[in-house]
Amino acid sequence: MSRLKTLYKQTFVYGLATVVPKMISFLLVRLHTDKSVLSNVADYGDVSLIFAYFVLFNVLLAYGMETAFFRFFNSDEHKKTVLSTSAISLLLTSTMVLVTGYFFRQNLSNLIHIDADYIVLVLWILFFDALVIIPFAYLRALGKTIKYTVVKLTNVILNLGFNIVLLLYLKSWAETSPFWQTFYKPDFEVHYIFIANVIASGVTLLLLISFYFKLNYSFSTTLWKKMLRYAFPVLVAGVAFSINETFDRILLERLLPENLSKDAIGTYSACYKLALFMMLFATAFRLGVEPFFFNNAKDIDAKTNYAKILEFFVIFGALILLSVVVFVDVLKLILIPNEAYWEAMTIVPILLLAYLFLGIYHNLSVWYKITDRTKFGAYISIFGALITLLINIIFIPKFGYMASATATLFAYATMAVISYTLGKKYYAIPYNLKKIGLYLALSIMFSGLSFYVFRGHYLIGIFLILILITVIWIKEKNFLKQLVKS
Repeated sequence: MSRLKTLYKQTFVYGLATVVPKMISFLLVRLHTDKSVLSNVADYGDVSLIFAYFVLFNVLLAYGMETAFFRFFNSDEHKKTVLSTSAISLLLTSTMVLVTGYFFRQNLSNLIHIDADYIVLVLWILFFDALVIIPFAYLRALGKTIKYTVVKLTNVILNLGFNIVLLLYLKSWAETSPFWQTFYKPDFEVHYIFIANVIASGVTLLLLISFYFKLNYSFSTTLWKKMLRYAFPVLVAGVAFSINETFDRILLERLLPENLSKDAIGTYSACYKLALFMMLFATAFRLGVEPFFFNNAKDIDAKTNYAKILEFFVIFGALILLSVVVFVDVLKLILIPNEAYWEAMTIVPILLLAYLFLGIYHNLSVWYKITDRTKFGAYISIFGALITLLINIIFIPKFGYMASATATLFAYATMAVISYTLGKKYYAIPYNLKKIGLYLALSIMFSGLSFYVFRGHYLIGIFLILILITVIWIKEKNFLKQLVKS
């Protein structure tokens, strides 16, 4: 019980490091969708398309080394060698990508339909972000959650701050001062968005640069090969995940008529942000639980704890799903006040549920991570990516972004079911499916009623939330009391 309590505390802190920065970055959605910043929806579509490619290349540059680091750092007695080998590996590969990408930037531009200037900026962001992967992982491994949180918060505050300065104030400053005229360029807003990101990522690396000065720089080729073998399925799964996560924007750009595609991407991406409340919770939970999975795998009660962890993830996820759906029209006024983006609001409940299933999948994935069967993670993710691609390719021409949202839900739900089925065979965990099913069913049913029948009737929505909370309390009150007392 005490270990579970520690886990929930760590998850709360990681939640601050993940959720609070993203909540702050939600302000960027409001900023970027403002008519005075990006003049039309298609401009925001351009930004979203670039970030879609960014997510894919970010995964490629990490190539599963973070997960491999956790695996070997917790099991290998030569921890310093694990630390230096993983850090050197990422340092070398990210430098190679930066140099190669710069020289072939025009070729890349022609291939992915993105301006070469943007590609250069994205290359620098990718480079800086790759170099902080192991320093951040090391902080997590040592349990230094406060430093981890402070640096993460600094990154997003800087990103937000420079976005505000460059997009809202630089032009007026340039009109009154010759000094600021050096930095200002008209019609340069999209560039400024990525310049702000470069600055934030660069400062983040500087805050963690002491890590590289303390490194002993011993590189074990034998260990490196073992880590790559372990990491490769994680890389494949990561690429597949990025396809599920962002490739729909790329397909929308390719499959919809040219005069409609950027507007569709813009409205879809803006409303997509409202569904990220669930993704943020799932990510924070995963960051807290992943070290716990590895550190407690040999405990007698490990499987019982893993089962309880999933149960409580579903409880909180169900409450988040219903709460966001009930107040979705309030949230859109706060985060996306520009009515030009509201036509895609119908995707929000679908994507919230999709991310809930993704979080369930991440919790279920414990079986293949601690049994060194990461190849199954790759297989499952590839299957999910194929579902995403198939549904998008077939249905985007007719249904547009609704096909993309539905594809995401089908992919993540299928991945969760497959992972559970395989887990029963290789590492059976006694999940309480009746409870989990009850919480999911109530949340989905109440969310459907709230959005499609009683949308805007907030008293009814609040009543539905209270019913769900009451059912949870009746089922879990004994455990919650024990958790508080321990």
